[in-house]
Amino acid sequence: MSLRQQWAAGDETLGLWIQLPSPITAEIAARQPVSYVCVDTQHGVNDAMTCVATFSAIELAGNVPIARVPWNEPGVIGKTLDAGAHGVIVPMVNTRSQAEAVVDAARYAPAGSRSWGPMMAGLRRPDYQQWAHDNVTVIPMIETVEALDNLDEILECPGVDAVYVGPADLSVSLGLPPGNNDGTPAFDDALGRITDACARHEVVAGIHATGSLAARRREQGFRMITIGSDALAVRSGFEAELAAAAGGHAGGTDAMY
Repeated sequence: MSLRQQWAAGDETLGLWIQLPSPITAEIAARQPVSYVCVDTQHGVNDAMTCVATFSAIELAGNVPIARVPWNEPGVIGKTLDAGAHGVIVPMVNTRSQAEAVVDAARYAPAGSRSWGPMMAGLRRPDYQQWAHDNVTVIPMIETVEALDNLDEILECPGVDAVYVGPADLSVSLGLPPGNNDGTPAFDDALGRITDACARHEVVAGIHATGSLAARRREQGFRMITIGSDALAVRSGFEAELAAAAGGHAGGTDAMY
């Protein structure tokens, strides 16, 4: 099921994050018991060519490929969806007009102005135009104080299915170190404002987290939670094996990427 279908059914969705340009690691991730796999083209080292293979690998494994695009730019959003992403997470959306631009770039007319040409996406779905209308998921990121101040207006934007918190950038905007700053009043208040507003507007609240924070984020009201990344998993795995070889054990990490 698409993310929109899962959320309409009331499901909470757990996902994994791909930063490395490898369809192999993407397929490994997609075969885990998760609801989606997100390919990061903003800070990850994925481009248009690697995304084609990576999205295909995720679909081959029976999972839902989505992508974080580098920026709120219509050509990039359209090309990412054409390559096979089922949805887009779009960074630094701070106003309603910016949210409207995301929707416009991701939806075909009359809901938007996405250009027709689903190069890879259309190969698997002869009815792609209708499929996209029913399933493509639009997810602006909330990661600044400005976005918090404009949150209700962003959530009122037709066509926004969810919003996604970037804890690192949100923390920096709040004057805090990048990362999860649970226990810090400004950070806790910001997350509470986001989940409360999402509940009022019936929009899904999403966030990037660690495995150890997932239960807390669910309790806070987040229904889309992405855990770690492939790059972090490789690094942590190597560190654990090397520590075991040396007769010790690897320490834990609060990193998300």
